[in-house]
Amino acid sequence: MESAAGAESNGEHEIISWFEGVSENSGYVQTQTLCRILELNSGVEYLKKWLGDINVQEMEASALESLYTSLVPLASHADLETYIQRIADGDTSPILTNQPITTLSLSSGTTEGRQKYVPFTRHSSQTTLQIFRLAAAYRSRYLFPNLSFLSSVLLTHCFLLCVSASRVYPITPGRRILEFIYSSKQFKTKGGLIAGTATTHYFASEEFKIKQEKTKSFTCSPEEVISSGDYKQSTYCHLLLGLHFHDEVEFITSTFVYSIVQAFRAFEELWRNICSDIREGIVSSRISLPKVRKAISDIISPNPGLASWIEASCKELQDKDWFGLIPKLWPNAKYVYSIMTGSMQPYLKKLRHYAGDLPLVSADYGSTESWIGANIDPSSPPENVTFAVIPTFSYFEFIPLYRQNQNCSSSIDDFIEDEPVPLSQVKIGQEYEIVLTTFTGLYRYRLGDVVEVAGFHKGTPKLNFICRRKLILTVNIDKNTEKDLQSVVEVGSQLLGKAKAELVDFTSHADVVNQPGHYIIYWEIKGEADDKVLSECCNEMDACFVDQGYIVSRKTHSIGPLELCIVERGTFRKILDHFIGKGAALSQFKTPRCTADEVLLRILNVCTIKRFHSTAYG
Repeated sequence: MESAAGAESNGEHEIISWFEGVSENSGYVQTQTLCRILELNSGVEYLKKWLGDINVQEMEASALESLYTSLVPLASHADLETYIQRIADGDTSPILTNQPITTLSLSSGTTEGRQKYVPFTRHSSQTTLQIFRLAAAYRSRYLFPNLSFLSSVLLTHCFLLCVSASRVYPITPGRRILEFIYSSKQFKTKGGLIAGTATTHYFASEEFKIKQEKTKSFTCSPEEVISSGDYKQSTYCHLLLGLHFHDEVEFITSTFVYSIVQAFRAFEELWRNICSDIREGIVSSRISLPKVRKAISDIISPNPGLASWIEASCKELQDKDWFGLIPKLWPNAKYVYSIMTGSMQPYLKKLRHYAGDLPLVSADYGSTESWIGANIDPSSPPENVTFAVIPTFSYFEFIPLYRQNQNCSSSIDDFIEDEPVPLSQVKIGQEYEIVLTTFTGLYRYRLGDVVEVAGFHKGTPKLNFICRRKLILTVNIDKNTEKDLQSVVEVGSQLLGKAKAELVDFTSHADVVNQPGHYIIYWEIKGEADDKVLSECCNEMDACFVDQGYIVSRKTHSIGPLELCIVERGTFRKILDHFIGKGAALSQFKTPRCTADEVLLRILNVCTIKRFHSTAYG
C-alpha cells in the first residue's frame, strides 16, 4: 500500500512534470490552446463579426492562428462592454461563448476608477484549481524541501506542516490559517446572473469549504466574519480569532499584502481590547452585527492565561516598535503568503518589520480576466519574483513597448508600440503589454499590464511585472510610470525614516489646471517629522525623477515645482471607505498610485495639513 508521503510526492511530481512538458513545447501548446478556444466558441456573435463563417474545425492549426491574429482586432474592455452588458441583462444567445456564463466577476475598480464586469464560466474555476496545485507543488519542492504535504493540499494554497529538518510533527485536525479575507456583496444583474468580485465568489463557494475539510486546514474566521460587509469589524474578528488559535496557525495570508499590513496597523491600537475579549470570553461592543457576535461567541471562551501572555508579548513588542510581531504572537507560523508585486511593493518594508525573519512568499500572477503565471521559485525575494507563463490557461500575445524620448509628446503614455508577437517570440529584457484570448470570451484583450521578460523556464517566458500601463504622471512631454513614482517615493521615505517617521501610504496627481502644471504627491505619515525634513524629502523626490521629458521641463520651468502634501492620519482609510462604499472588496483593494478622481482629490485636499514646494530646480 502506498504511503501518504508517497502519494504526496507522486501528486507533486505529476503536476510539475505536466508543467515542464507544456513549458518545453510552449509554442505548440499555445497554438493548440488558441485552436481549442476557437473550436469551443465557434460561431459566437463576436467571432462571426470578424471571422465570418470560416469553419475553424477544418483549418490547420498554424493557419488558423495566423488568420485569427490578422482578422480579429486588438480590443479593450470598452470594445466588449456592450456585449457583456447584454449578457448581464439576460441575453442567453451565444454572444461571446458557447458555454453558459455562470457568473460575472467585478474588477477592483481602483486602477481605472470604476468596476468592470468580466464573464466567468466553469473553465475559470478549473484554471484556478490548476494554478493552486502547481504553485503548491513548487513551494513544497523548493521553498521547504524538508516539509511534507497532504496530497489534498494541491487543491489550494500551500498548507505547510509543522516540521523542521530534524523532526516531522504529526498532522492534527487543528491546523489553522490566519486569513485576512473579506467578501463584498453579491447581487443579481437584470438578467439574473450573480455578480460580485472574484474573491467574493470564491469565499462563498462550496470549493472554499471543501478545501478546508479535505486539507484539515481551517481559516480562523467563520463565514459570518468573512462576509460581514463591515471590513473594520471583520478585521477585528480576524485578529481576535487568530490569537484565539495562535498556536495552531501555520501561516498568514491575504489576497493582497495591503490587507495584512492594514490589519496589523489596526492591531497596534486594538490589542488591549482583544486581550480583554479573550480574558473574559465576551465579544467587544465594537462588534455590532448580531450574526458576527453570535459566531464569535460560539468559538471563544474565557482564557485569562492566553490574555496575559498576549498582553506581556504586546508590551514587549511595543518597546521594539512591533518588530517581529507575527512570529512572536504566532510562533508556529512558517511564512506569509500574498500578492506582493506591483502596487503592493511599497508595503513590503512594513510587512518585513512585522514578519521579522519569517519568509515572505509572493503569490502567483493573475487578474480578474485570467490567471497568467506561477511563481516557480518561491524562495526569491518578492522584489525579484518572476512568473512563468502557463501556456494552457489562455492564448497570450505580447505588444513590444519602447520608451519614448523627450521629443515625443503625441502618445497617451510613455511607450511606443510594435506589432504583437506570440509567446514563443518574446525576447529577454524587452517590455511588453499582455494581450489575452481566453476560454471565457475575451478575444485579443489588452490587459494593460506592462511586463518585462526576465528569462525562460524551458520554453515559456518568466515575466517581471513592471506596472499598469495607464497609471502615469504626465503634464507636458514628461512620462512617468507607477514604477517610476514608486522609486522616487522610496528615496523620499528613506529620508523620512532617518527622522524616525514612517510613510503609511501615498498617491499622486498631475495638476494641469493650475499653470504651470506640476506633480502633487500626497503622503500620510506616522510619527513626527519636522518641516525641514519634509522639505528635504520634497526636494529629493523632485530631483530623483529620471525621465528626460520631466527634467527638461523642470529646467525650463514649463513644469512647476513638485508639491508634497502631508495629509492627516486616517486619510487613506477614508479613501478605502470610499471604494468599499462603491462595492469594492477589501480583498481586492489597491490604493490608486495616481488619481484624477474628483472625490479622491477632494478627500486628499480637505485632509491636507501641510504643503511643501520643491526648490530642487531653483
